[in-house]
Amino acid sequence: MGLTIALIIIAIYSTALILIFFYSLAQLNLLVNYLGYKKRNDEAPKFNLLDPKEIPFVTIQLPIYNEEYVMERLLENISKIEYPKSKLEIQVLDDSTDDTVIETAKRIEGLKKTGLDIVHIRRENRQGFKAGALKEGLEIAKGEFVAIFDADFLPESDWLKKTVPYFKDEEIGVVQTRWGHINRDYSTLTKIQAFALDAHFTLEQVGRNSKGHFINFNGTAGIWRKECILDAGNWEGDTLTEDLDLSYRAQLKNWKFKYLEDVETPAELPVVISAARSQQFRWNKGGAENFRKTVWSVIMAKNIPFKTKFHGVMHLLNSSMFLCVFIVALLSIPMLYIKNTYGHLGWVFEVTSFFIISTIILFICYWFTYKSIQGSSFDNFVDYIKLFFTFFSVALGFSLHNTVAVLEGHMGKRSEFVRTPKFNINSLTDSWKGNKYLAKKLSPNMILEFALMVYFLFGMYSAIPLNDFGLFPFHLMLFLGFGFVFFKSLTSKA
Repeated sequence: MGLTIALIIIAIYSTALILIFFYSLAQLNLLVNYLGYKKRNDEAPKFNLLDPKEIPFVTIQLPIYNEEYVMERLLENISKIEYPKSKLEIQVLDDSTDDTVIETAKRIEGLKKTGLDIVHIRRENRQGFKAGALKEGLEIAKGEFVAIFDADFLPESDWLKKTVPYFKDEEIGVVQTRWGHINRDYSTLTKIQAFALDAHFTLEQVGRNSKGHFINFNGTAGIWRKECILDAGNWEGDTLTEDLDLSYRAQLKNWKFKYLEDVETPAELPVVISAARSQQFRWNKGGAENFRKTVWSVIMAKNIPFKTKFHGVMHLLNSSMFLCVFIVALLSIPMLYIKNTYGHLGWVFEVTSFFIISTIILFICYWFTYKSIQGSSFDNFVDYIKLFFTFFSVALGFSLHNTVAVLEGHMGKRSEFVRTPKFNINSLTDSWKGNKYLAKKLSPNMILEFALMVYFLFGMYSAIPLNDFGLFPFHLMLFLGFGFVFFKSLTSKA
């Protein structure tokens, strides 16, 4: 390997490491915000829902698409929401293309007979996908406020009573609640998904919201002021994460968001890796698409402070961290050989310490979010250590898949909104096998993921003749992560 090539590899590797380091510092700042906010009392003005004059009209929107396994559970749950029937409307925004439409229509007719104001809305086509369905429903929505639930969400019966009162502050455009997980302990895959989402819904959402930085409506388990949606330009389907897009447009127009960590809205996590793949792809590509669409508006905005701009840019770059991680992983083996070939460049490898520091920072940040939900006993800390390194390894294993998504998003390549299949998995004994919505084809990325598993096995082997074991733990996690993703993708078929 020539010195010029070695220097180019070092430059790219170092840049990716420094970007990851800045991301971890942003997370650390959010942790400080989070811990500071936990000590404060919330004295926000609230509607008095005991006074009939203060009870606003609410529309609940249920955007659905081929939800055979959870439709009955969803409608039964939503029908139990406690709110005056004269002030509540439910819209079932049904874009389904299978025979669930007939069964859904029957169930809706049955609920109408109980006095519930519920309508079944069908479209000619799926233009704009979920965003298009929400926009079409909004045109005829009676509510001043619009709550949105995906098909696998199960809000408690008093959910509206806990969220609607905060809209007494006329500057608040959205109230978002924390996701819970009804099948958290189903498998290793569900445990690590819950782990990552818990960090987002505690550290990130509270950390940003507590200081007035931009947060995002999470697509579900939240409620919008209708006026806010319209003022921000309404739903748009030009990205795969229409929720993040509208959130930023609303906050750029000075609307405030209220995040309620204490209100948990339970939902179901994907139990099959093909379903997790499609969800991860949509979220990460959508994040990159929104960076491309929105970042310049955030940077140039005159109505927001520098720190909010910084956190906004880092937020929009969240999914792009997978690209940085993948670059660091891929170049770590050439770096190992460069280190042992060009001794005079040894000082450059001090930059590797940035990755160690970043990992330690994330380990500390995630511990505070984990213990806020699971508790802080010694046994929980031991469980946390195991879960953190399992999560870290599998996240590394997803880095190729998510990097492809991020690159497509940044390059403006359009793709269809692929929904995440729902399973109605509530307990360890429930099975996902036979689900007709599962992807039947194997991901083409699997071949590369297998090759990367072998590549990082070679990385571990390289430590022996070079007598340099500094990157061995990293290569071991990469080997295990890509191995997990590959073998789960190969075996988890219906």
